Amino acid sequence: MLRFGILSTAKIGRELVVPAIQDAENCVVTAVASRDLSKARAMADRFSVPHAFGSYEEMLASDTIDAVYIPLPTSQHIEWSIKAADAGKHVLCEKPISLHASQIESLIAARDRNKVIVSEAYMVTYSPVWRKVRSLLAEGAIGKLRYVQGAFTYFNRDTSNMRNIPELGGGGLPDIGVYPTISTRFVTGKEPVRVQANTDRDPDFGTDIYSSVRADFGDFELAFYISTQLAARQVMVFHGDKGFIEVKSPFNADRYGAEEIELTNQNHSQSQHFRFQDARQYKLQVEAFARAAAGETEEIVTLESSVNNQKLIDAIYRASEKDGWETV
Repeated sequence: MLRFGILSTAKIGRELVVPAIQDAENCVVTAVASRDLSKARAMADRFSVPHAFGSYEEMLASDTIDAVYIPLPTSQHIEWSIKAADAGKHVLCEKPISLHASQIESLIAARDRNKVIVSEAYMVTYSPVWRKVRSLLAEGAIGKLRYVQGAFTYFNRDTSNMRNIPELGGGGLPDIGVYPTISTRFVTGKEPVRVQANTDRDPDFGTDIYSSVRADFGDFELAFYISTQLAARQVMVFHGDKGFIEVKSPFNADRYGAEEIELTNQNHSQSQHFRFQDARQYKLQVEAFARAAAGETEEIVTLESSVNNQKLIDAIYRASEKDGWETV
């Protein structure tokens, strides 16, 4: 059993990841850390976790854990991932793992010198939904892929929410723009070469709240929009010359509807529906991470993949400041 320590009492950990770890077959939460010991103890008691620490450093120094899950604000991800790796702990860190691709190189160095597993927590890459999309594309179910279309939006103007605080790494692209990019890269195995984009910022917060993106992958194009101030919507469509695949509720099925894929042929004379009841992508994620940490051969999100995904996000920001194409 891989023993996890949870580095902070953040909401995503409390509501999604810690329950997934506790429900997993090969890992368990043995410690929670917070800068406020009472908060750490309250969360530990909630999940029957034996150890609570009043500082992150204290938990990293403890032999009660083998790995850490880091749901801190984005601006702190690289710093604490490196500290955890240098403490000899495996690291599962929330996305995005960095705000700039160049910063990930120092984390790769920490991973390699300490011989630990470090992975960005893109739960969608462990979902049977997205693995089915990948297999359908690979077997030619829609023929030659030419166009990918996506959307991910929600409405949030909470001034205390980290997504609206630039200093903490807030903004739409870091929070949700990474999902159309990682999922497209995951199922196609392709990387973008150039990008065009428009981005709007909130005049009060300063964070990016809307982006419309066109990314050239050479053989096909990805076009998507994201927003933190639009009515909630999620969709991804993969369009080929022989048909198309629509992924419904592609990222947060529990909030946006059923986990379902619809495959439609060229002339709409036939369609297939693939339904996934309670795919439990967070549980699958931590189980795969634990197997990798145990030395088993397992497909996880590598830091090298994280670099490539962040390069695209960085290029979107640059492209938003100019007319025309920007090289990724």
